[in-house]
Amino acid sequence: MSASKGDTGDAEDARAGDRDAEPAGVGAAAGLSDEDRAVLAFAARGWSSPGEKERAVRERLGMSPVRYYQYVNALLDDARAAEYDPVTVNRLRRLRQVNRDRTR
Repeated sequence: MSASKGDTGDAEDARAGDRDAEPAGVGAAAGLSDEDRAVLAFAARGWSSPGEKERAVRERLGMSPVRYYQYVNALLDDARAAEYDPVTVNRLRRLRQVNRDRTR
């Protein structure tokens, strides 16, 4: 017996879905908002001075530096952010821990 036309289409759709699969890390982005991803991308960047970074936070992200740091700290505790950009999240977690250890 041959497969019905509807069955063949479903199998073709499933194979097409495999070809269109997103690269590692991108699938985790589904749980993150565009703003979450923008803040992570911004945090991944290096800055020559704190003043330049604060100015860029206001211009590019449209938030105050205080709100930016609160946002980043919340993302560091979010498993979805760690799946999306593990290098940045782990680097920032280490820096956060060093700063906490220094102030104790």
